[in-house]
Amino acid sequence: MKFEKIKNKGQARLFESQYLEMLTKTHPLVIWGMYIPIIGYSLFYSYDSLHFSLGTIAAIFFGAMFFWSFFEYIMHRYIFHFAAESPRMRRIIYVMHGNHHEYPRDKERLFMPPVPSLILASALFGIFYLLLQQYAFMFFPGFLLGYLIYGSMHYAIHAWNPPFKSWKPVWRNHHLHHYKNEEKGFGVSSSIWDYVFGTSFDLDKEKEDKEKVKELMFEK
Repeated sequence: MKFEKIKNKGQARLFESQYLEMLTKTHPLVIWGMYIPIIGYSLFYSYDSLHFSLGTIAAIFFGAMFFWSFFEYIMHRYIFHFAAESPRMRRIIYVMHGNHHEYPRDKERLFMPPVPSLILASALFGIFYLLLQQYAFMFFPGFLLGYLIYGSMHYAIHAWNPPFKSWKPVWRNHHLHHYKNEEKGFGVSSSIWDYVFGTSFDLDKEKEDKEKVKELMFEK
């Protein structure tokens, strides 16, 4: 979804109703507060009631975190950047993700808000349970933690400068996605799938043009 001008101030108005508009906004701590108890209980239930070993729980949990990175890439590339033809579908894509590309520094919309987040999480758990049965109680919390880490990194990239020099490539990769080419750099929490599928930025090459790189970075 292309925009003539990317706005680093302000936010999109998505709905006329102030109540619906309010439901499109959230703070990262709200989402962490929602899901940490679910993560904790699911892991405890897997050990205490389902009697899985700690090794099995850890393997499936961390495997699910890795699976999240793939899910994140697929969703971002093929769903959030879907080239819709109909006005209704373009509207849906704009509400889901397009508004973020027009207003990338809108901090209130860097996490999926609670209501749609819980609906989607419930649907995903249902799918995982159908496919994995009792193993879903270990897989789902790992998947959720992967999402929380992704969302927090996404928030930090758009809200702050990188806290460490070693993290700068992560920041630059996502800034380039927003400000130079939205058909590359789909990974946020990890760039591994961009390298696998050939959609990564050559950050060494981008660094050669220091003035352009400076334009792509947020102001301090």
